[in-house]
Amino acid sequence: MEAQFWLDRWREGITGFHQERVTPLLAKYWPGLGVPSGGRVLVPLCGKTLDMAWLAQQGYSVLGVELSPLAVEQFFTGNGLTPSVRATAAGDLYSAGNIEILCGDIFALDAQALAGCAGVYDRAALIALPPEMRKRYAAHVYASLPTGARGLLITLDYEQDQMPGPPFSVGDAEVQALYEGHTQVRQLDRRAMLDKEPKFAERGLTWLDTLVYALEKR
Repeated sequence: MEAQFWLDRWREGITGFHQERVTPLLAKYWPGLGVPSGGRVLVPLCGKTLDMAWLAQQGYSVLGVELSPLAVEQFFTGNGLTPSVRATAAGDLYSAGNIEILCGDIFALDAQALAGCAGVYDRAALIALPPEMRKRYAAHVYASLPTGARGLLITLDYEQDQMPGPPFSVGDAEVQALYEGHTQVRQLDRRAMLDKEPKFAERGLTWLDTLVYALEKR
């Protein structure tokens, strides 16, 4: 998807992907990953997710990356935070407490910026990208993380021809292929979700699964 697609979504308020709660699967599985306390956690394509505030409350240093300045501003306003802002080569960096959000393109982050990340949390990035961009994203971001970095990945699996993305279907075979060679992937959970997501049934899906993975950079 081109950047303008997401900028328009935020400008027009078409943000059904945003959840008004902390993701239960994050709270359930993150503690078992072993990401060092106080470590820096990357949250790509973060939007204004409350998951960033939850990670910060657990003592982590959070680095979100988001294209839309509206989403960034809404995150800080919604959480009662007043950030400082400074320009960087990759975009404006908003900072408040132990949360930073880079307003820019995830592909603009270089290996040096990612080298300090001990963890990564991806609920909405991989499934937001079409196939060729998913390959580029996995190679650019995950391959640049330091050895031993750990993360939590959440994807959706459904019959892609029943509904155009985003969110896109990213099943187990594709997940394994995308991370092969640089990241160990271990499936933690798979659960049917269509009964809890009627909006997807309305769009034509006959089944929908959520997949959860633990990642570790080799």
